[in-house]
Amino acid sequence: MAHHKSAEKRNRQSIKKNAYNRANKKLVKEAVKAVRTATNAVEAEALLIKATSILDKVAARGIMPKNTASNRKSSLARSVNRLKAAAVA
Repeated sequence: MAHHKSAEKRNRQSIKKNAYNRANKKLVKEAVKAVRTATNAVEAEALLIKATSILDKVAARGIMPKNTASNRKSSLARSVNRLKAAAVA
């Protein structure tokens, strides 16, 4: 328990920041899951664009490291490309 005014403020700030970060991470998880569970290539490609945008925003805000976001985008793009290849073949 904080006993100083500055420590109490820091505690309030950290609670707000934690809620903000959790909400944004949840957005990322939902977007990634939507791309991974997409059934056809057209739908997956549209969802990939949205997921990429969300990942870029989260990385820019410092919630997730830029390289982590980049790795996730790359992984999603590979899975969408595999889905497209399977649809063509």
